[in-house]
This record gives sequence, C-alpha cells and structure tokens, in this order.
Amino acid sequence: MELRLRPLRPGDEDSAVRWGADDEFCLAIDWPVGLPAEHIRQHWQGLLTLTPPELLRHGIELGGVLVGYTDLAGFTDSSAEFGIAIGERALWGHGLGLRAGRLTLAHAFTELGLQTVTAEAHAPNARSRALMRRLGFTETGLGGLEEYRGEVVPVVRFMLERENFSP
Repeated sequence: MELRLRPLRPGDEDSAVRWGADDEFCLAIDWPVGLPAEHIRQHWQGLLTLTPPELLRHGIELGGVLVGYTDLAGFTDSSAEFGIAIGERALWGHGLGLRAGRLTLAHAFTELGLQTVTAEAHAPNARSRALMRRLGFTETGLGGLEEYRGEVVPVVRFMLERENFSP
C-alpha cells in the first residue's frame, strides 16, 4: 500500500482518539493513559487552527487511512527535532516508521534546507532507539531524566547531519 505524508485535516482527531484509547500506544509514545476522548479531540482540533510555528506535524497515511504522524519541532535556522508515532499498534514492526521517517527527513534536508536534525528517545524504548539508528541518526549521549512507563529514565539523544542522510 502507498504510504504518504500529508498535512493534518479535519477528521484526523478521530484517529487520535482511537490511538488514545490504546493504553500500550499511550505508554510507548508517552501520552497519559486514560485521557478523555474529548480532550484528545480538542487538542487535535487546536493543531488544525493554531499550530505553533515551531511545530510541523504531518499525518502518515497508508492506503488512505491516517495511521500516525511525524513532527519536526524546535526549529532554528539550520536544525529541528524529529519525532514520530505510529498510532495503529497492529502496524508496529512493519517498517512504516522507517518509511515515514525517511520521507520526513528528506523534506527536512531537501525542502526546508536544514543542516541537522536531532531526536530523543527514552533509554528503555529499544524500538525507538533502533528506528533512529536505521534512519541514520548517531547517538550523541544522554540527556536529562524523564518519566517513561512509570519510571524515571534517561533520555538518549541523537543527531543526523544532512551529508550523512541517505533517503
């Protein structure tokens, strides 16, 4: 099936509400478990109308269905921070994160002209750390401590420079 990135649009909040009902997704992506559907809906509707300038969020669409999103955030003149979430847990482990990540990074380096993209992953999140490495990121060290799955854990920092990216 064709995978593509697209801007968020009205109706996408329904997918986010579905993802938010999956406790495992919430734990993996660091969303609070048990958020009321209306809270999630309002947040996503707000992203459509008042997206902060430091956030570029694209929906990941597979076969016409929104299955996740990617973020570029915290922009400077030459860099941004990458983030990704596959909301449909049944699709985890099928390479969608790698495909969508490559599309996002190509956009960052080619169309936005960024020189560096950074990322972070919680140390126990082996899947996220492995994805960063498959995308070409290099581990640059540990950041601060954050709560993840009910424990305080270190954050692993990553960096990818334009000349080291291969789509």
